[in-house]
Amino acid sequence: MVRCLIIVNTYKDESQKMGAEIKAHLNDCGIHSEVFLFNGFSEQYPFSGYDFVVTLGGDGTVLFAARGCAPEKIPIIPINFGTFGFIASVQKKSWKEEIHKFLEGNSQIVRRSMIESEIIRGGTRCFSTTGLNDVVLSAKNSAHTINFEVNYGSTPLGNFVADGIIFSTSTGSTAYSASAGGPIIDPFVDVICLTLLNPFSLSSRPLVLSPENEISIKILPSRVSDVIITVDGQIPNDLHVGDTIKIHQAKDKALLVGCTQEKFYNSLRQKLNWSGGPNA
Repeated sequence: MVRCLIIVNTYKDESQKMGAEIKAHLNDCGIHSEVFLFNGFSEQYPFSGYDFVVTLGGDGTVLFAARGCAPEKIPIIPINFGTFGFIASVQKKSWKEEIHKFLEGNSQIVRRSMIESEIIRGGTRCFSTTGLNDVVLSAKNSAHTINFEVNYGSTPLGNFVADGIIFSTSTGSTAYSASAGGPIIDPFVDVICLTLLNPFSLSSRPLVLSPENEISIKILPSRVSDVIITVDGQIPNDLHVGDTIKIHQAKDKALLVGCTQEKFYNSLRQKLNWSGGPNA
């Protein structure tokens, strides 16, 4: 029997109502379905054994599902209940059509690259996870700078003083990185984008890097000792002076249903008010 897990964002009342509606419809079609309530943070990844996942929320709900589904190679149908996201691109009114297209084998399933990070402390790996959007290193409290050293493969990129640094996938280039002045990158291009947060230098610019080399960051002493790493804005972890953070492209990719290139550029035009003229 085909099995589906429906991820419902509990902060959106409409998504809970639609979750029940989708579950009833799938059961009528002979598809076993269950609902998982997601409140924005969860250490559970209950995806094993399912054939596909439906998310009802914004991009944050998709980010959660991607981390759990990518290793299992489970496709995600992301139905959009958010406001400013770019990943969840299946519209609410089209959920039934998109699900049946998928079940009939007529959907376009896109593969989105993910980013993996690990913390090395005292020569031992003490933390590792993947994300679809980004990895952010920053001071725990705002208005504080941190010091860190960045290497790309065997090539030093420099020592930096900044509020923090963002490493984003192409998918994540429209998220925190864009708000910090980073470039918007076509999500079908495999790169890792490095964007500094308020660098203490006028010469620092975002870098778009090939994922072929690993990036390493060493936390250097500074006046602020409270440093944090955050993955996809959902997984925080404390960092210590001397820690090395290694970042590279993950081996598994997120499988997103219906998130076409056309829908991505339509979202850019609509949400960023691109008009192509002098009044943009």
